[in-house]
Amino acid sequence: MKVLASGDHFIAPQLFVDALKSAAPELEFDFRTQTTPWPLEPFGPVGNVKEASGTEEQLLEALGDAEVALVQMAPFTADVIREAPNLKLIGVARGGPVNVDVEAATAAGIPVTFTPGRNAAAAAEFAIGLMLAALRRIPSSDAELKKGTWRGDYYAIENAGIELDGTTVGLVGYGAIGSIVARVLRAFGSHVLVADPYTDPAKAEADGVELVALEELLRRSSVVSLHARVTPETRHMLNADNLKLLPEGAVLVNSARGELMDYGPLPEMLRTGRLGALALDVYDVEPPPADWPLHQAPNVITTPHLAGATRQTADRAAAITAAQAAAFLRGERPQFVTNPEALPGADGAGRPS
Repeated sequence: MKVLASGDHFIAPQLFVDALKSAAPELEFDFRTQTTPWPLEPFGPVGNVKEASGTEEQLLEALGDAEVALVQMAPFTADVIREAPNLKLIGVARGGPVNVDVEAATAAGIPVTFTPGRNAAAAAEFAIGLMLAALRRIPSSDAELKKGTWRGDYYAIENAGIELDGTTVGLVGYGAIGSIVARVLRAFGSHVLVADPYTDPAKAEADGVELVALEELLRRSSVVSLHARVTPETRHMLNADNLKLLPEGAVLVNSARGELMDYGPLPEMLRTGRLGALALDVYDVEPPPADWPLHQAPNVITTPHLAGATRQTADRAAAITAAQAAAFLRGERPQFVTNPEALPGADGAGRPS
């Protein structure tokens, strides 16, 4: 079985190789490898896919006549899929296969697997970290002390931070990441609101969170953290119309996806104090330009899309991807398939062996 292990400087190709050997020790593999430039170079659109790294030409050269591809960021565009007649499976080590033209893969009879929850623990911990950093002025205090300024005035009551204990925190989205964040917040003593139309009310009740509409969540939450996926319905779900519902001085955290928010109203909301603090790990344009208005706005914490950057995430992503491929190669149904209609035997779909 010829396999392409296309990794990068986060999930190294060897992680895919070792994981697939471990998941299917009874099978023999002929591996070829590729390393794309991410994250040393930002991802972006390639051909007709987004959030990809490397070029179509580089991928086709690495792919050759491989039958299985285990990938992280490689751009499986419609053109690449058309030029890869031997390909039978694309395993993507990400929460969603945004670097794959799934429609083209489906038409070609190629199942595409993905890895939900690969970075759930990492992203949840990072979101909590952003909340604490914003609520307690940790980055600004550190920066000013290093410049020789002792901000004793931060202890003055009008400047003092607030605790998560007893604070109402709203989570927009309640999947794998949001549910971990909620569990940690409840351990802190927060009252947790959740806005997610797909959450089972019984699960919310069992988890000790309150399920509400987005508008109610915004009105009642001193801290709001985003954990939704981007869809046509969720794009700019926070915008000028509903951001004004937030209580005066609320803290807003986004470590999910930049497209969930309209960033336009935020600089003015921060300057007036309408928004108390903003903590961001994702942006509408990545990386944000030097003249980005939020660079000059007060009480803004920014990090370069690091929420999922842990060694455990890389290991977990490779292992889940390999497990899906191993199941497919044994003739079993992989657990996480974006396009199950392309599986062999699904109405005649799937490329012949």
